[in-house]
Amino acid sequence: MNEAAGERMVFRLANAPDLPRLVEMLADDALGATRERYETPLPHGYHDAFETITRDPNNELLVAESDGLVVGMLQLTYLPSLTYQGRWRAMVEGVRVAREARSGGVGRQLLEHALERARRRDCNMVQLTTDKARPDALKFYEALGFVASHEGMKLSLP
Repeated sequence: MNEAAGERMVFRLANAPDLPRLVEMLADDALGATRERYETPLPHGYHDAFETITRDPNNELLVAESDGLVVGMLQLTYLPSLTYQGRWRAMVEGVRVAREARSGGVGRQLLEHALERARRRDCNMVQLTTDKARPDALKFYEALGFVASHEGMKLSLP
């Protein structure tokens, strides 16, 4: 999916009608299928989270749209920090590209758009995590210049 094929990529903030498509993309892989619930109607938790995220000026749900269809998404969160002399950083989460649009440059363009937004907010760093079960995602992020400079850890809470 690219302009050469006659399709125009648009990047914008997500809006409420996008929510089912976002959940569909989150659920459409081996890991997402075990933790997401793409069903009609969507569980209320998705609506609540969407409202909270979109009202928060330090959170953005970005979508990539091609010919009127949402084909990519990510969440960009801006974090204040005392480190680096009080500079802000951005965190990328929930990167997904629709199955039919994968390997077409959508993810790269969407991440580049997010990086530009972080620059405009004067962030000195963009960070993300990727599941070790997704080696292709790790290669993708490294190709964009991300470096596995730290050991990330998570603790699931009951």
